[in-house]
Amino acid sequence: MPWARVERRLRTAETYWLATTRPDGRPHAMPVHGLWHERAFWFATDRGSVKGRNLAANPAASVHLESAADVVIAEGSAAPVEDEATTVAVTPLLAAKYGAGEGELALGSSPDGPWLYVLRPRIIHAWVEAALPETRARWAFG
Repeated sequence: MPWARVERRLRTAETYWLATTRPDGRPHAMPVHGLWHERAFWFATDRGSVKGRNLAANPAASVHLESAADVVIAEGSAAPVEDEATTVAVTPLLAAKYGAGEGELALGSSPDGPWLYVLRPRIIHAWVEAALPETRARWAFG
């Protein structure tokens, strides 16, 4: 499986599934809108949301695309973006992808703190189910 194909799938996906772990160990999976940019996954959530609280307790997370037939899974750590310059740079990209105005994305911080998160993958898995042995691939990042 070529890396360029995996990046194209990550860039063009409409909805992603984000999996986090609750402090008591129970899993939590939710669909999110997001953006693949600079080899990282950017998404928005309030720090007070279940996702935000889970990530504050344990930054380990995974994100995957909707298809079980054409699979891409990224595993890594997610953290709130604290840097306002980065938030200002990424927000228009999210707005453009989803046709929202920057104000609709609540540019800046929510009352609970930064709303923009970034998941930096350590491992990405990808395969096409119908051709699993030939397409299964794994990339590791430092």
